[in-house]
Amino acid sequence: MKFEFLILGIFAISLIVVQNASAAPSVQILMGQTTFSYGEKLVYTIEVSEVTGELAIIHIRDESGKGSSAIPIEISELKTEVPSPYPFEKQVFPEGKYFIDIQYSGAENTAEFNLIDSGNVVIPFQTKQIAASWVNNEVSGGILIDAIQKTVEKDAINIPYTIDREHIDKIYIPDWVKIISVWWLEEKISDGTFANAFQHLIDRKIITV
Repeated sequence: MKFEFLILGIFAISLIVVQNASAAPSVQILMGQTTFSYGEKLVYTIEVSEVTGELAIIHIRDESGKGSSAIPIEISELKTEVPSPYPFEKQVFPEGKYFIDIQYSGAENTAEFNLIDSGNVVIPFQTKQIAASWVNNEVSGGILIDAIQKTVEKDAINIPYTIDREHIDKIYIPDWVKIISVWWLEEKISDGTFANAFQHLIDRKIITV
């Protein structure tokens, strides 16, 4: 009788071990905030019950189902913070509700957030790249002004003259303005603060054609 109980106990323990080994790890997305404005960056945390060595796969989609391509995220800890390198821009993300879908080692989960327009000035990332090139003397000030005129809303920075091939090389921006641009590129001042400063320089004719 004791032998039969022993065998039964071993079988029960083995069954529990097999069930635990075959169970998929859990995964969830933790949102520090669920409402974002244009100019803010998406930040969320992936929490898993165990590190399996597999990548987490993220898709971000809107209410219509239109979504991003797969975004692989390396998981080396139970909690992994995922900050977006770029802020939300109107040209890329319409206002509304968005969903973050995650797949990890057989487990799936979804989180959601809302994107609203709170009136923040947002200068497109491509314009920031051109500003960085201007700071590094790789392009002229005229190229920067042309980019601002084409990509930044006029109520943020209004360039009161036409930029063409004849005038683009005649645009003058003092070198000291690069200090303000560096602060902006390093995110020490906001897009709105930079836009106000730049507009002031144009209005005062410190930036000229």
